[in-house]
Amino acid sequence: MRFHIITIFPEAFDSYLKESIIGRAIEAKKIKVLFYNPLSYCKPKERVDGRPYGGGPGMVLRPEVFIKSIEKALAKIAKSFPRSLEGGQPDHRKTSVNLRKVKIINFSPSGKKFDTAYAKTSAKKYTDIIMISGRYEGIDARVNKIFKAEDISIGDYVLTGGELPAMVLLDSISRQIPGVLGTYESLEEERISSSEVYTRPEILKYKNKNYKVPKVLLSGNHKLIEEWKNKTKE
Repeated sequence: MRFHIITIFPEAFDSYLKESIIGRAIEAKKIKVLFYNPLSYCKPKERVDGRPYGGGPGMVLRPEVFIKSIEKALAKIAKSFPRSLEGGQPDHRKTSVNLRKVKIINFSPSGKKFDTAYAKTSAKKYTDIIMISGRYEGIDARVNKIFKAEDISIGDYVLTGGELPAMVLLDSISRQIPGVLGTYESLEEERISSSEVYTRPEILKYKNKNYKVPKVLLSGNHKLIEEWKNKTKE
């Protein structure tokens, strides 16, 4: 799976992508993350944003630089989809994007709500996901119309930019890819998972009070433990 992120702040992802499971998945080549900065298509002293037509506060990100960024991502994707010749053999001289395997997403508070089901479908259906991370008052609406991007929301709140939503989707979709978590059983959504979890010590002392691990978890009775997990499941 390849994630193509369109953002004017690619450095915002640096720390997150180097750590833990996502960092290991990139190192193991289970996923690949590529960045395209619309600022690189601005002429010297040219702004990436402009005042909105019709008035109003804030600035709107200009369409031309985002279009060029998306086109760059699509061109890179195209190289991995060789077009077949009449005999069925791939023609490596020509390439085309298999759009059925590519998803273009724009982040918007009014978009479709992202959930685990969406993550599972995306991991199975697509080889490449392009995520457009807007800022300020958003991106000129014509970008969405040209590329038929789907508006996605990660919750009923407004953020200052699309970088955090892009990280959320990258993380959630990546964990659905075989091998990223190591074992299928590591997926919380595929097993009985309690909202309460415990580890050593068996008795935790805090301010003269003892906090104990539930006895059922120490019983060794797997049936009772599963029943307990079901009762305390989120």
